[in-house]
Amino acid sequence: MTQLSSDDALAIVKTAISTVAPDVEDELDAVDPGVDLWEDLELDSMDHLNVMVELKQQTGVDVPEREYGRLRSLQAIAGYLVATSA
Repeated sequence: MTQLSSDDALAIVKTAISTVAPDVEDELDAVDPGVDLWEDLELDSMDHLNVMVELKQQTGVDVPEREYGRLRSLQAIAGYLVATSA
């Protein structure tokens, strides 16, 4: 995989969330990149898991379960993808 830019990673994360929870797609652009997505969009732990699975399918980046707790915002998830795509 090639190095992702922050903008590319953010777009991938938003696409993954939209795929898993299409009902929140319209809200994603208004979400502050630093806030807790799951709380702000009222997504549950299964949504979180499914987003991580979708990210793996889209990018090939495997996100270990131990990282899920800190990957709760658009900014954190996108940053993780950028760092691990290097």
